[in-house]
Amino acid sequence: MNERPMIEVGDLWKIYRVGEVDVPALRGIGLSVRRGEFVSIIGPSGSGKSTLFHILGGLTPPTSGSVSIDTRDLIHMSESGRTNLRKTMVGFVFQKYNLLPTLTAADNIAIAQNIAGKPIELDAEFRQILKLLGLEGRLQHRPGAMSGGEQQRVAIARAIVNHPAILLADEPTGNLDTENSTAVLGLLRDLNQRLGQTILMITHNPEAAAYADRIVKMRDGRIEE
Repeated sequence: MNERPMIEVGDLWKIYRVGEVDVPALRGIGLSVRRGEFVSIIGPSGSGKSTLFHILGGLTPPTSGSVSIDTRDLIHMSESGRTNLRKTMVGFVFQKYNLLPTLTAADNIAIAQNIAGKPIELDAEFRQILKLLGLEGRLQHRPGAMSGGEQQRVAIARAIVNHPAILLADEPTGNLDTENSTAVLGLLRDLNQRLGQTILMITHNPEAAAYADRIVKMRDGRIEE
């Protein structure tokens, strides 16, 4: 594993203005994630986990601090630069699958390629991943004809179709039963080892967190040592 950090965060603050009150969501976060590392982030609701993800994914700016993604300075990056980062370097998997109900699984995956300006085609390597995900026979089905586990696997396929260096998974098993949760977590672990992707996963479940190389605990906008 390359020891150069893929993600480097220093003294990161995020403060929201609610009426006349400042509400800190992140309080001086520091975090370093190695290239190819699988990290679980756990903590109670309101601890700042999702806020941290939104900043790392370029979805929202921090109030202060430093964020480096593969040596790129995210803080001083332009909006178009952050948009390009999301298109090319970061894949997102959420608890809610966010699939378009009128499109097939194949078309839901193709949307990510279209947004990134890439040819809408599935190369041999990605077809092997679809086989690993158990989706090769389900690509022409719409979400309504698929189980929750299948829909989440489509969401994972969509997140990695452009071969992003970083995968951010926010409670990816939150809507799944035990069997499907185990399958999805195993797939994330396998994809991490097979593709060398850097994965950060938010979870409330200690058993799910154990699939990662390392567990980071957050509380009240801080990382607990």
